[in-house]
Amino acid sequence: MTETNQSAFTLIKGDDGIATLLMDVPGESMNTLKAEFGDEISAMLDDIEADKSIKGVVLASGKKGSFVAGADITMLAACKTAEEAEVLSKGGQAVFDRIQNMRTTFVAAIDGPALGGGLELALACHYRVCSESSKTVVGLPEVQLGLLPGSGGTQRLPELIGIQQAMQLILTGKQVRAKQAKKLGIVDDVVPPSILLDVAKEFAAKSKPHRSGPKLNLLGKVLEQTSFGRNFLFKQARKQTNAKTRGNYPAPNMILDVLEASEGKACKRGYQLEAELFGKLVMTPESEQLRHIFFATTEMKKETGVEGVDPAKINKVGVLGGGLMGGGIAFVSAVKAGTPARIKDVRPEGIANAMKYSYDLLNKKVKRRHMKKSEMQKQLALLTGTLDYSGYKDVDMVIEAVFEDLDLKQKMVADIEENCNESTIFATNTSSIPIHKIAAKAARPENVIGLHYFSPVDKMPLAEVIVHEKTSDETISTTVEYARRQGKTPIVVQDGAGFYVNRILAPYMNEAANILLSGEPVKHVDAALLDFGFPVGPMKLLDEVGIDVGSKISPILQADLGDRFKAPDAFDKLLADDRKGKKNKRGIYLYSGKKPGKEVDESVYELLGIKVNKTLSREQIAERCALLMLNEAAMCLDEGLIRSARDGDIGAIFGIGFPPFLGGPFHYMDTLGIKHVVARLEHYQGQFGDRFAPAESLKRMAEEGKTFY
Repeated sequence: MTETNQSAFTLIKGDDGIATLLMDVPGESMNTLKAEFGDEISAMLDDIEADKSIKGVVLASGKKGSFVAGADITMLAACKTAEEAEVLSKGGQAVFDRIQNMRTTFVAAIDGPALGGGLELALACHYRVCSESSKTVVGLPEVQLGLLPGSGGTQRLPELIGIQQAMQLILTGKQVRAKQAKKLGIVDDVVPPSILLDVAKEFAAKSKPHRSGPKLNLLGKVLEQTSFGRNFLFKQARKQTNAKTRGNYPAPNMILDVLEASEGKACKRGYQLEAELFGKLVMTPESEQLRHIFFATTEMKKETGVEGVDPAKINKVGVLGGGLMGGGIAFVSAVKAGTPARIKDVRPEGIANAMKYSYDLLNKKVKRRHMKKSEMQKQLALLTGTLDYSGYKDVDMVIEAVFEDLDLKQKMVADIEENCNESTIFATNTSSIPIHKIAAKAARPENVIGLHYFSPVDKMPLAEVIVHEKTSDETISTTVEYARRQGKTPIVVQDGAGFYVNRILAPYMNEAANILLSGEPVKHVDAALLDFGFPVGPMKLLDEVGIDVGSKISPILQADLGDRFKAPDAFDKLLADDRKGKKNKRGIYLYSGKKPGKEVDESVYELLGIKVNKTLSREQIAERCALLMLNEAAMCLDEGLIRSARDGDIGAIFGIGFPPFLGGPFHYMDTLGIKHVVARLEHYQGQFGDRFAPAESLKRMAEEGKTFY
């Protein structure tokens, strides 16, 4: 057996004629494909081609549990023109095309993520075998960066699994697990990690396969193999795509352009268009902003809560309150973080509901065969319940999710200090009550911190870690690290009314209500902000969150921060009519009939004394609402409420769905120009009063020509 070393690649030749080509990028935890690897791979392929004793090659990773996480997207930032980016794409295509056309049989042995360029590399191989490890996923997530797969993914995947299945994976960026990948036809076999290389070598000893195309049912054949069917398929796909993107993201339509051009079969025209449109997308502002977000979140994963302060180990948590939030927190603690979670509630039903929350989510995975029943039972075993504080003596962190009542929360702090150890962290999931007030009577205020989740907890990626002046550095670092273990992206926020996310959301929501009360129809207001790029309109959001919940935040903010947070009377009138929104099926929208939550309850207009008269354009509505959010974000940064513009952008995108393609409030202000933002705020200040008064920091920046980035 002989070895040839070349940087990230090692060729190991076996006596049986099967070689193993190991990829192991030095100094990195995950393999990524870099442009400079092109010459190295080509030289390695030359050696394989020249050595007639090599009958098959297994392509594997030298990193356990990680195949290839994708291409190194930092190289895209160096591209100054679309043509330069197109050259990168064509370089990847050429290398992978060469692998596919080698005389030797190539087999990808996939253990861990094979994403983006990693999957494109695997697709160029003649066979693919993957491990059944829970870490093993395959997918083409480029669309999430405003791009399309640029190294043959748009050509090889449809040819392998059909246009419809490929379209769904490429348009959504969805990642699929091993068994699902085999069911779809992406991989040829799924085996335990311990025998992955052995099985891959068996495939490598075979001849190259003669694939007859994807297995399609009769409808699939009509839709994919006739011109009439394909025309119908792509027409519907464009219609659905445009309804979702509302024209804000160019990548999905360009993906459809490439798929339609190649008609489900890899072809020269398809490859050329893939490279050309990849180059164009790299240069779009949308992709640039989405890549900024990717780099920002990657950077944040490396940071501790307080620089130089190590987090303490969290081995067990307690969750106070078995409501919707408590159930979600217990789920991410046990299932995502893998820590035993003990739920305390005053009623057995509360504990049962919290347990059911996790059971329902996990059982759905079992039914879809994404998880074994034994694994579900193992994870559910981490959840226990109690009506008193038994089993709390050894918890390292207690996360409180009881009602928004200051006296109750202060009592919870006292109970935990009495029933837990001296180092137990008390993390409160309050959405509005300042943390220093909750810690006011604490014997150990240094252990008290805010940990604000967003609903639904299992899906929303953000967590606000809120610190008051007495919170210890170790408590901060420990809470940030544990939130990450729960699958969250945490931002550290200083204590203050509404914290960051709710504080910037409140003036936006209030302005939407003001516009509604002026006569603009509900759907017109919501459509304006959907067009702007928010995932849900403000009136629909109010119904979803709960009108009763929304009404509680503005008075707290108004008391601490002044009259610009004064909410319109609309909230009181809605609540007086027992309209809490979706939760009690009485809100701004109707929750009965064939399309619950889709149509407006027209009686709202009479209740609020509104004479409907559409006078504003969607652009005017969006500008008024968004400007108040931008202005408030600038004030939060100036006051030191958030640590950086980057944290403010990530908080707004992950917490309330600020349009990702705009990069967040601070990136967006830079794009618009600070002078323009100030001028538009002053314009509306003249019309509607001081709630539009520009932040002093913005006026200073405009005068000095400064930007946030």
